Amino acid sequence: MKLFFLLFALISVLASKGQEKKIEPVAKLLTKFYFKQLTGGVVLLEAKLDTISEPLNFILDTGSGGISLDSTTIDYFNIPHSPSGRTVSGIAGVREVDFARNHTLHLPGLAVDSLDFYINDYDVLSRVYGTKIDGVIGYSFLRRYIVKLNYDSLTMEVYSPGAIRYPRKGTVLKPVFTALPIQVMKIRDDKNITGRFYIDTGAGLCFLVSKKFNEDSSLLMSKRKPVTIQVQGLGGKKLMELSVMKKVSIGPYTFSKVPVNILDDEYNALSYPFVGGVVGNDILRRFNVIINYPKREFHLLPNSHYKDHFDYSYTGMNMYYFDGLIYADEIIENSPADKGGLKKDDLIMGVNNNFTNDISVYKDLLNVVGQKVQLVILRDEVPMIIKFKVGRIR
Repeated sequence: MKLFFLLFALISVLASKGQEKKIEPVAKLLTKFYFKQLTGGVVLLEAKLDTISEPLNFILDTGSGGISLDSTTIDYFNIPHSPSGRTVSGIAGVREVDFARNHTLHLPGLAVDSLDFYINDYDVLSRVYGTKIDGVIGYSFLRRYIVKLNYDSLTMEVYSPGAIRYPRKGTVLKPVFTALPIQVMKIRDDKNITGRFYIDTGAGLCFLVSKKFNEDSSLLMSKRKPVTIQVQGLGGKKLMELSVMKKVSIGPYTFSKVPVNILDDEYNALSYPFVGGVVGNDILRRFNVIINYPKREFHLLPNSHYKDHFDYSYTGMNMYYFDGLIYADEIIENSPADKGGLKKDDLIMGVNNNFTNDISVYKDLLNVVGQKVQLVILRDEVPMIIKFKVGRIR
C-alpha cells in the first residue's frame, strides 16, 4: 500500500509538471503574395493604409527600427500627424520626425493594426528607383510575425509566431537584436577580421563598412585604390569609396571578391564601435530567407541566385527619375562618364538603343564591365550622343 501511494504521488508530480510546461503553438500561414525586386535586391511590397483604396509601395527593411511613411504621401492623403520629439539617423544626416499614430496596414490577405508610422522624406528613394516609395516596413511589423522571402519565385509568406520547421538544408543565424539584427561575421582582405554587422534588407548593396572601422582594423589598406561614388540617403547626397574585399562570410557561406562600400559615417548612424557596417540585400537575395524576429533567428538557404556574379562595373554616374524623365546626377571627376562628356542634369533618352525610359533597365545596361556604351541625351534641348567605356572596380 505504501508503494502504491509513492507511485501515485510520483505520477501526480510528473503530471503537474507536464501541465505547467507551455506547449508552443505551431506557426500558421496567414498570407502569401508576390513582391517586386528593385536594384540591389531590395524588396518592394504593395499595401493599403486604413480605408485608402489606392495601393502604396513599401520597402521591406530589416535595417529600419520602426515603420514609416513618406512625407508627400502623408500630405497627399491628408493624414494627421504630430511631432514625436524623436530623431532618426541616416548616412547623410540626423532628422527630427513626426508620427502618424494608430493606423492599420493592409497587406494582401493580412491587416496589421495599431501601427505608429514615423514620417520621413523618401523623395530620394523614389528618384533612385524610378517608382514612388510611400514608406518603409521595419521592426514594428517584423516583430509580430515570421516572414519567408523566396527570391526564386518572388513571393513572401507571413506566419503567426510559433514553432516552425526550417528546411533541412541551409543554416540558422542567431543575431544579436536591438531593434535591428546584428550578425557576427568573418571578413578578410589584408587581414582576417571578425566584426558585428547589421543585416539590412533595405540596403541595395553587397557590403558596407564604416571608414573608422576600416582604419582601426587595417582591413582595406592594400595598394588597391578605391573609386569614388555618390550615394543618396537620409539628409542628402554623400560621396563614398567603393572597393573589392577578398572574402565575406555569413554563417558557413563565403563569398569572394565582394564589392564593399566605405562610408565616412560622420553622424555615426552605424553605432561604431559596436557595429562595423552592413551586409546588404545584394548578398541576402542569394538565399531564400526566413526572418523570425519572435525567435531572434534568420534561416538562410542558398537559392538559384547564389552564384550570380557581383557587379564590378563603374561609370562614375548615377541616374534619378523625376516627373517621368530620367536624368544624370552629379558626375564624379575623372570617371568614365566624366571623360565621355556626360554632365549633371543631362536628360537620358536612351542607352544602347534602348528607349524604354526604365531606370532599372538603363542601370543594367551600364553594368557590363569593359563594354562601350552609348547614351542618347538631351542637353539644353539639343540631342547628343555620349560614348564611354564602363570601368571596373579593382
